[in-house]
Amino acid sequence: MNPEQPGAPEPQGEERGRPIGRRVLLGTLGLGALGVVTAPTLQRGLESFLAGASDKDPTGLTDLLPNGGGFRYYSVTASVPRKSATDYRLTVDGLVDRPHSYTLADLRALPQTRLVRDVQCVTGWRVPGTPFEGVRLSRLLDAAGVRPGAGAVRFTCFDGAYSESLTLDQARRSDVLVALRMQDEDLGHAHGGPARLYVAPMYFYKSAKWLSGITVTRDVRPGYWEERGYDVDAWVGRSNGRDDDPTS
Repeated sequence: MNPEQPGAPEPQGEERGRPIGRRVLLGTLGLGALGVVTAPTLQRGLESFLAGASDKDPTGLTDLLPNGGGFRYYSVTASVPRKSATDYRLTVDGLVDRPHSYTLADLRALPQTRLVRDVQCVTGWRVPGTPFEGVRLSRLLDAAGVRPGAGAVRFTCFDGAYSESLTLDQARRSDVLVALRMQDEDLGHAHGGPARLYVAPMYFYKSAKWLSGITVTRDVRPGYWEERGYDVDAWVGRSNGRDDDPTS
């Protein structure tokens, strides 16, 4: 998502992907049962087959399969470019005194925070006890010097389509990270690497993948899925009517 959302085939350069409707995404979730009833070897073989065909079929089917660890992958575009440690940049701008552009090395050099929480997707799947590590978003905001009158933070992604927003108070929570690692490994492309947003207490669509921009704004601007009917405040158990357990 953005439900947990990575891309399918990768084009060259910063090509903007073709949006995929949510009905199409949800209609393909039946593929998730495949990972439950098949052995891991068969699952990996099917994933490899689809990945090998991805250049000819930019539908992102590989990304709709359940992955080891329970994650399911979605993308709102047909393709997402890759970023390496050498060409990745994360900009912090907007209503700040000190705009800045971070390399991946810059982010790794900052103090890191490790959180272990359940990941909950609004479509119903959950991955318990998932470790994330990264830089607290509040640290980047403090370094930039948020100006008076600011009230929100907008996030943009290098897939060319996805966006998210938090209030400034939400963004300053200690359990909101610019994540660089997940499950004790560097964040891979499929999980939104090199860096993604991680908003631990909210449904996973708020944790924008392939993060490239952090812009401090006056007011909250609805993100990609909020413009399509999802809650702006996506607290697990208290929004969208998808989860009955407010303690999860």
